[in-house]
Amino acid sequence: MMARAIEIFLSFSLILTTIWACKDGQVDQLTARQGLDEFLNANSYPTNPWVFPYNYNIQPRLPFAGYANTYEGRTPSNRKPPGYFAKVDADYYNDQEGRFGLSGLGANLLNIGLFNNRFNPRWRPFANLASSLEACTSPSGDAGICTPGSVCSLFSGRPSGSCTQGKVCCVNVVNSCGGTVTLNNTYWQSSSTPVNAPSTCVMTVRLDNKLVEQAAPICQIRLDFVSFAIAQPTAGTCTDTFQVGGATTVAPTICGTNAGQHMYLDVPSSATSPTDVQLIFNFAGSATRSWNIKIAMLPCGASYLAPPDCLQYFTTGAGQVKSFNWQDSDAAQQLNNQNYNICFRTELVASGARATQLCVSTCTTTTTGVGFLLTGDNSGVANFGTGDDTCTYDFLAIPGGQDQADPFAFYDRYCGGTIGKICTKISPFRMSFGTDGTEEKVTPNPVTISLPATATIDKANTGFCLTYQEQA
Repeated sequence: MMARAIEIFLSFSLILTTIWACKDGQVDQLTARQGLDEFLNANSYPTNPWVFPYNYNIQPRLPFAGYANTYEGRTPSNRKPPGYFAKVDADYYNDQEGRFGLSGLGANLLNIGLFNNRFNPRWRPFANLASSLEACTSPSGDAGICTPGSVCSLFSGRPSGSCTQGKVCCVNVVNSCGGTVTLNNTYWQSSSTPVNAPSTCVMTVRLDNKLVEQAAPICQIRLDFVSFAIAQPTAGTCTDTFQVGGATTVAPTICGTNAGQHMYLDVPSSATSPTDVQLIFNFAGSATRSWNIKIAMLPCGASYLAPPDCLQYFTTGAGQVKSFNWQDSDAAQQLNNQNYNICFRTELVASGARATQLCVSTCTTTTTGVGFLLTGDNSGVANFGTGDDTCTYDFLAIPGGQDQADPFAFYDRYCGGTIGKICTKISPFRMSFGTDGTEEKVTPNPVTISLPATATIDKANTGFCLTYQEQA
């Protein structure tokens, strides 16, 4: 009876805190958790509610076998049984990251900070609740955390589906500008209200190891663009822009259509110092704009961290990789001033053998000639760093690339109108994409007679869409 009364008291208190934290129907996560601070200070014995032992039940899995080098892993590796990699795909990342969201908040609150210190060691009515705070997937496929309904309401989460022990699958959604995100696996969505221009919309991601909802130090943020549609560029230059501030990764400015794309952002360990990362939209002119960005906070030492300096990281043995704003349409436009690395985890293929080469080829498209179109002679054939344009202005660099149609031809840079099947045996596997700041004709400086020679004017460059496959 006493336990039931305490549960009712908790739910009522959290609801009052939620109401206090709301502003115009939207809860800012930082504001909501500050309300939780006061609740903790007023209702628990510890003088400093942040000094909680680490929840050892929520540890990242050990890294994969063979990933002890500085590129494909940042922690020592343990051996996995044969066939382990066959079960590893993009869902592995989603399964793992969910364990570091509200699970730390729930475990610390329920085990240590608020409830269990109120009772003697022989009677802890809330001890069993912490064990069920796990990752979940809603019926619509969104990532969430199993929480009591009152905790979900505290952070303005959306109950979607059910978990064990009467809990809900809580999906965290923010659909306003100017807020602060502190919870893992938060979805930042555009408001149903049309976006005015000119205007700016900013979301701050706060990383701080003192926050109980961040159970482990954070070293990376992964952004998944579930949907992303803002104004298209003009001659390759974005008028609407999406930019990132505060991360050590220099992310390019992007715009246009980018649903299905992702970014990994390196940040200083939150165990060392708090960090605020800004996600910034700037809007100009008239356009229909919408977005849904999943913000995942990746703990230091996790096996699924991207290697350093990799804006994109692919963790399956086969798939597609596209430049930002690539579309299967001749109206799609390449973006100017792109400069980033694309990396691939080496998978186990061919009956457990590790891949020894990565091969790429142009995607099959419904629109002719848009799978690979970068500044070059644009004649429908590839340039391999030779000829009038040595792939200096816009290019895709594949170290050790070999055209399979010409086994004796090795090139590092590719541009022009198409490419065949290109393979590289240089590992770790990676590519680099670069574009200059214009879609106009580039003329050499007549004084310095700088090379390369004049580049042909671009012909509605689309960027690239490539299928990739790792092979033994």
